[in-house]
Amino acid sequence: MRRIEDLVRWMGFNSQGDLGPWTFYTDKRHNLVYFVKAPPLEPPSILQSSVRNKIRLAAYTWRALSTDEQSRWELAAKRAHLRIHGYNLFVFWILKRDDAAIETIERLSRVQLLPLTPRPP
Repeated sequence: MRRIEDLVRWMGFNSQGDLGPWTFYTDKRHNLVYFVKAPPLEPPSILQSSVRNKIRLAAYTWRALSTDEQSRWELAAKRAHLRIHGYNLFVFWILKRDDAAIETIERLSRVQLLPLTPRPP
């Protein structure tokens, strides 16, 4: 098992997530923790499928934004000192539709995010 840890560190892998049949993460003491990925025992529930579809829709909507709009979301997240990227902020807004939170971020960052303007076909 030590060989896997050495290989992952040698590759410069940021140990968080799945890599092949393994799941990796770093604990609070900065130790690498890994284990064989456990396959699901049951198919996804209706609620899980619904959430996954919402996230897919959010990703599709992000890709449909112009580069200017994407840049504004990235800039707003950076200027508001959020520890997330603009994409994650956008996905949060799509999933929660919390306009008040986005308006607060607009005030902090001085970047207009809402309303989104649809791109011409």
